Amino acid sequence: MALPTAATPRQLKHRRSIDVQIYARGDGLWEVDAHITDTRTRETRLAAGMLAAGVPIHDMLLRLVVDERFNVVEAGAQTAAMPYPGECNSYGDIYARLVGLNLMRGFRQAVKERLGGIQGCTHITELTQVLPTAVVQAFAGEVLDTGGDADDSEQPFQIDRCHALRAEGLAVKTYYPRWYRAAPATP
Repeated sequence: MALPTAATPRQLKHRRSIDVQIYARGDGLWEVDAHITDTRTRETRLAAGMLAAGVPIHDMLLRLVVDERFNVVEAGAQTAAMPYPGECNSYGDIYARLVGLNLMRGFRQAVKERLGGIQGCTHITELTQVLPTAVVQAFAGEVLDTGGDADDSEQPFQIDRCHALRAEGLAVKTYYPRWYRAAPATP
């Protein structure tokens, strides 16, 4: 499906920025800082009063500490800007409930069960959904074997994880020929 053509003229009204930064700590643990910011290009009336254009409506940080097996060993969140001061940031240490989860084994569903609905902040909880693939990217080639070139290597992690890298696809045939599997013949 082609990208829809952007209309001209068009006027930016709202910007949501999601920034995920992942740091190696040097002790076998990694810190994942996921930051979400919402701003508007115009003055906005909120329940708590007027907010100037460009001033964040939401400014929230979620930090996870994960080990190299994708296990969450520490977690917490902080809200600096919010539409309902004293309420939006009253979730306490609810994000500590992420501790014990594994980013690669049922993480997204477990987050919904532990933090969905009124249990946490909608924005921070939604932010968790991008974390598994972001951490995979950080670990690629450093923690995860993405080449699979050694004789005793297992299949590289990324094969059969997306359309482009399906084992019977051209990308695997070209870049990972050892792991290529021809598609079964159709009758």
